[in-house]
Amino acid sequence: MQVAWASPAADPPEAIDEPVPLVQLLAAAAAAAAAADHHGEASWYGPGFHGRRTASGERFDKQALTAAHRSLPFGTRVRVEDTQTGRTVEVRINDRGPHVHRSRIIDLSEAAGQILGLGRKIGIANVRLTILAREPH
Repeated sequence: MQVAWASPAADPPEAIDEPVPLVQLLAAAAAAAAAADHHGEASWYGPGFHGRRTASGERFDKQALTAAHRSLPFGTRVRVEDTQTGRTVEVRINDRGPHVHRSRIIDLSEAAGQILGLGRKIGIANVRLTILAREPH
């Protein structure tokens, strides 16, 4: 069977000695997606949840630097930067959410929200998330 290449001058790709397992391909794609920054809104939560169990099973501490994210693995460390003020905070993902407003990409603990300057009146900010590390949970 003969294959026509898009450019007559182009050499055909070299043959792959061994097929790449699907698991490796999926892991590489997930790593590339995780390396990308995420943009959206952040909000904070705390008073009504303090002491309750998070989705990871640990107790929520409104004074800890933790956060809820819809899909990042528990234990992932994330830098959250307010794109307007430049303030940053590093948090560890230990819960799932936000469960309201699809534009929100992360819910911060009360302590993390205070560091970013999210007051009770404003409560939200446009942020950039940068994944720093993934820790085993």
